[in-house]
Amino acid sequence: QVQLVESGGGLVQSGGSLRLSCEVSGDTLSNYVLGWLRQAPGKGRKFVASVPWTGGTEFTAGSLAGRFTISKDSVKNMVYLQMDSLKPEDTAVYYCAATGRRIPRTPDDFSIWGQGTQVTVSS
Repeated sequence: QVQLVESGGGLVQSGGSLRLSCEVSGDTLSNYVLGWLRQAPGKGRKFVASVPWTGGTEFTAGSLAGRFTISKDSVKNMVYLQMDSLKPEDTAVYYCAATGRRIPRTPDDFSIWGQGTQVTVSS
């Protein structure tokens, strides 16, 4: 089983940047795709980005591409989400998640979740 621990959330002004980190441990990671999802207040969880642990390429949801970038460090067992030009509507709890599915694109595609980290963007 994979364990995920997020960090790096906080309060940032509109236009600012944050980098979220996810420490990954446990099972054979080569079988997994790692992702970031978010849940804004009063709304459901939404897919942000994903990256296979081995091979493949990263993918970012169309509306966020250009501002958000997912990456991984296989040596440190970390997954990151670089968020630039942040907007108040980016305020949400951000979750690191993992799945054995090859091309996850929705929250239902992910079976393993971290505890989440709060990101608040002030206007």
